[in-house]
Amino acid sequence: MEKKLVVQDIFIYPIKSLGGIRQIEGLVEEKGFQYDRRWMLVDHQGVFISQRSHPHLAHLAVILGREDLTVFHKKEPSRAVNIPLNLAIGPELWVTIWDDRVVGKEVSPEINRWFSDFLGIEAKLMIMPEDSHRKVDPRYAVQGESVSFADGMPYLLIGQESLNDLNSRLEVPIPMDRFRPNIVFSGGTPFLEDSLRKVKIGEVQFQIVKPCARCVMITVDQDSGEKGKEPLKTLSSYRTINNKVYFGQNVVALQHGRIKIGDEIQILD
Repeated sequence: MEKKLVVQDIFIYPIKSLGGIRQIEGLVEEKGFQYDRRWMLVDHQGVFISQRSHPHLAHLAVILGREDLTVFHKKEPSRAVNIPLNLAIGPELWVTIWDDRVVGKEVSPEINRWFSDFLGIEAKLMIMPEDSHRKVDPRYAVQGESVSFADGMPYLLIGQESLNDLNSRLEVPIPMDRFRPNIVFSGGTPFLEDSLRKVKIGEVQFQIVKPCARCVMITVDQDSGEKGKEPLKTLSSYRTINNKVYFGQNVVALQHGRIKIGDEIQILD
């Protein structure tokens, strides 16, 4: 087994709960990688919409261009919408994500209609303005970090060997996209990430701050948009602590910079 730890994959998810994008390199910012979960769908009450209640959001893929995002239906590629990166012509509104309320800015009525038609409910696409600060839970923040519209932390780190271990226990193996990581590394042993505290990737230092508790969202097949019992059922049999099922580690960046696939991960602490 490879002893060296190497960045295998880098992912961003520009619109929360829609498809991810694999990148060769990522620009590390305080809130997360550049463009990662800077957009979010909300309902008529301003509450975030996710695959937990709308698993068919998995059908929507996202492409990041130089000037826009393209969102399209995986099974009906002609069903698409372009979203300019700098488009935000609607009002600023308070939006709710879990226990947090933060200011978002409405992208446009036209974009809202496209998503509302897809979901079958009233929906608005919001963007997080640069000056909108949603603070990381102070129990885990290192330097008073802010986070994007991600569930709670700026980065999620998972080792490929951890997924390999899980897949060895499943009747039908699953891909890494079930867990929506930002950084996947190769090498080491299963769940090595559980023991890490501080690492350096390229020239950027990261602090591992807490294990990631998993929910029913990991049971949504990202191709079919259908929910099942796995892998939550199997994970719960050997990764449960205090009634929570853990897989992956939540991370904050201690510096800005760039990291890329192939970078070695140095264990600092």
